[in-house]
Amino acid sequence: MDSPHFVPLARALSPSRATDFLQCPLLFRFRVIDRLPERPSAAAVRGTLVHAVLERLFELPAETRTARSALALLEPQWRQLRDKRPEVADLFSDEAEEARWLDAARDLVRRYFEMERPDLLEPRDRELRLEVTLESGLRLRGYLDRLDIAPTGQIRIVDYKTGRTPAPRFEDKARFQIFCYAVMIWREMGEVPTRLQLMYLGDGGVRWYEPTEQELLAVEAEIDAIWRAIEDASRSGEWSPRRSRLCDWCDHRELCPEFGGTPPPLPVPAG
Repeated sequence: MDSPHFVPLARALSPSRATDFLQCPLLFRFRVIDRLPERPSAAAVRGTLVHAVLERLFELPAETRTARSALALLEPQWRQLRDKRPEVADLFSDEAEEARWLDAARDLVRRYFEMERPDLLEPRDRELRLEVTLESGLRLRGYLDRLDIAPTGQIRIVDYKTGRTPAPRFEDKARFQIFCYAVMIWREMGEVPTRLQLMYLGDGGVRWYEPTEQELLAVEAEIDAIWRAIEDASRSGEWSPRRSRLCDWCDHRELCPEFGGTPPPLPVPAG
């Protein structure tokens, strides 16, 4: 029998929400069920800005895809982002702090040009929205930064990261997410991607993987197992906190029992 705290969930999951649950079931609850607001962080907003610049870069003719033209896109994209999300202006105490933040974004854009030649690339898609239904019936959805398909048919998934390359013991989250995207492409296109590429613009590091069908089947099974654990938590109403070093950056510490807080009551399902 379901708990009186049972909250039904749409049968859909994204790679980021899956990793939220793995990191901390209570964080998943706060984001998906309670939909608690979170303050924008300077690092996350800078990542959004740099992603937008790299997306727009490939709208330019190939011969004009230079570092100079990319940097020229940065301030207009920043103005658009501020117009869309006025709250991000509150990240900075003054214009000097904002200018330093923009300089750091420029450094990330410049480093991209040290890592590859965009004038030699014609991506198939950028910011590609995907939604596929797995054999279990679970809908898996997300956005790919870039999908490249070579004239010879090889498929490459590219994910930009604006941080630094993690130590091997901390790269599981990014690896899991890009393998989730590989599962989506495999199920959507019927072909295993040739290469999965993580580009860390913070220091120029690259992590790449050449997945096999067996690896993708294993990841798909892991996704289904995560969803079953989410459904179990939803039925029981038990969304347990999981303390880690990442708690230092959580917006919800004051509501977390690990830090003396009390979560809000679970929402009452409609009807």
